[in-house]
Amino acid sequence: MKTSETTIHQPDSRYAMVRLGLTLLIMTVGSSGMYVVSVMLPAVETEFGIARADASLPYTLLMLGFGFGGVLMGKLADRIGVMKPLLMGAVFLGAGYVATGLSGGIVGFTVAQALLVGLLGSSVAFAPLVADTSLWFVKRRGIAVAVCASGNYLAGAVWPPIAQRFVETVGWRQTYIGMGIFCGVTMALLAMFFRARPPALAVAPPAGTAAGAAAVRDMTRPFGLSIGTAQGLLCVAGVACCVAMAMPQVHIVAYCGDLGYGPAQGAIMLSLMLGFGIVSRLVSGAICDRIGGLRTLLLGGVLQCVALLLFLPFDGLVPLYVISALFGLFQGGIVPSYAIIVREHFPPKEAGARVGTVLMFTLFGMALGGWMSGKVFDLTGSYHAAFINGIAWNLLNVSIASFLLFRTLRRSGGRVFALPAR
Repeated sequence: MKTSETTIHQPDSRYAMVRLGLTLLIMTVGSSGMYVVSVMLPAVETEFGIARADASLPYTLLMLGFGFGGVLMGKLADRIGVMKPLLMGAVFLGAGYVATGLSGGIVGFTVAQALLVGLLGSSVAFAPLVADTSLWFVKRRGIAVAVCASGNYLAGAVWPPIAQRFVETVGWRQTYIGMGIFCGVTMALLAMFFRARPPALAVAPPAGTAAGAAAVRDMTRPFGLSIGTAQGLLCVAGVACCVAMAMPQVHIVAYCGDLGYGPAQGAIMLSLMLGFGIVSRLVSGAICDRIGGLRTLLLGGVLQCVALLLFLPFDGLVPLYVISALFGLFQGGIVPSYAIIVREHFPPKEAGARVGTVLMFTLFGMALGGWMSGKVFDLTGSYHAAFINGIAWNLLNVSIASFLLFRTLRRSGGRVFALPAR
């Protein structure tokens, strides 16, 4: 699939579909870092003779680097295309894994994870790729972004058992070094297929499509607001929805333990939640193609709130399994909808930086929500108040989505402009 950087491919074309498949592969490889470090935690803790909190610090800093790196790499992709940032990410991710495997203590381990793996490596394999995918599709943009974003969940399903097997056979150091070679080389080879620039940056979108309708609107004033205000509201919404999302995802294992069901049952519920999250991501993508990003965000936010409310009256084992599945089915499409909203309402040439910024705040929301739910539990001795706290944050997200949708409808005279041509 040789292509010149100046070649203009059409949106929704065969090339775009092939590129989407490669994007899914590269995201699955590049997102490995955020899942593998948890597998290594017990072995690292034992070898370095450190406390559990110290052994957990590399993961926290890796995630912070992952968030900030998404903005940095997104801005770079906006300027020079996504191929060169992907090549850089491949080099830094491979070097980061090797440096981690050779680290002599927890400080070197943490620095390698935070800077090389998180900030400069894995970060390029999420937000910049989501933004790039949104620029290659018009009629099937929602489902394309959903497929792309599923690579992050797929990495979580694929890499932990592989890493655990190698840790048991050759040790955590050799596992990291082997992953550095494999992931670095694989990412670099896949990146070579990303030379072509998106058609959204080269040609005007077709009239009568979602992108065509977006082009008619004034993208210097999204939702009738200044760009900074609009971006800020989306960032607050991202934090709010993910604070709520983190409550069950981070604490369901501990919650099951407190109820007397044991952590093993909670782990199965978490797997069920994430598995249905992949289904939700794909279904929400198809829905997004019909109703647009804002409506999909609002729908996901309302349904997530319903699932959180169900945790309050029901704490039996079977009901918890059902609610966990429902929660996964309701929440999986929320985060990708932000990329669609940015693509529909902001200038295409700024997609990488703006998608990266919003997704960074969703990561902050997950981190804040996990900590806050634990703090509320410590203060009250019950997860009941923590679920209520999550519901309150969820309502903030729904309120912002409703406000932005109201302003959009008012500006368009109530017309449903975001529907793609059939």
